[in-house]
Amino acid sequence: MGDTGYGWISFTTDYGTVDGFVAACKGVMAGIAPGVPVLDVTHHVPPGDVRRGAVVLAQTVPYLPPSVHLAVVDPGVGTTRRAVAVEAGDSVLVGPDNGLLPWAARELGGARRVVVLDRPEWHLDHVRSTFHGRDVFAPVAARLAVGRHIAEAGTPLDPDELVTLPEPVLRCGHGYMEVEVLTVDRFGNVQLAAGPEIMAELGRTVTVSVAAGATGFRVAAGDTFGSVDGGDPVLYLDSADLVTLAVNGGSAAERYALGPGDVLRLSPA
Repeated sequence: MGDTGYGWISFTTDYGTVDGFVAACKGVMAGIAPGVPVLDVTHHVPPGDVRRGAVVLAQTVPYLPPSVHLAVVDPGVGTTRRAVAVEAGDSVLVGPDNGLLPWAARELGGARRVVVLDRPEWHLDHVRSTFHGRDVFAPVAARLAVGRHIAEAGTPLDPDELVTLPEPVLRCGHGYMEVEVLTVDRFGNVQLAAGPEIMAELGRTVTVSVAAGATGFRVAAGDTFGSVDGGDPVLYLDSADLVTLAVNGGSAAERYALGPGDVLRLSPA
């Protein structure tokens, strides 16, 4: 887009909606880019959970129109962590350089250009060290949305120098595979870092162990929750095309005490 601006700003944070943080950021953006609508992805990323924010952002941006994607999950705010804008595909991502943005950039075709947001004239006049979302990221996102060029926003940075999160565990053994829990949604569905090819290898009935050497339990592979009886577990490919463990009418995360970063061992039953 660049010189002509963007039709949308998407907005992802861990700010919640109890306080006025989201409204303050939107107010700044409305003052600079009054004609650009803001599309809320979520403001309920768990506080400081950069990984969860990165997953939500990466799994959402492919379905959004070309936009400035503003994302703020920033436990390192006010420290030496960089503030960046990342041009990828037909969009640009704005946020902290803490691993939040690269997975989304990859989904958009890869980071093509990155700048460090070190131009004070692009920020609010008084930048508070604990609220860069309002004072740095929101004004930069708004200026990009109305057609200011990313090159004006700061100093170029090699895309390879962006902070990245560790890739999730996915390893194959003799007759089994170990897969990391990528995220858990609000329904308690446990999304794994494995795609359709893994599902095909596992077959229609799968033994799942929560830890190596632990007693496993059997799970049917299905297309949806209703593929099994109420209260039964099921493995299926979710809307992001990733293998997910669920319980029909219940929470797999609660039943099996699972959370992001846990590693499951899967094998054909």
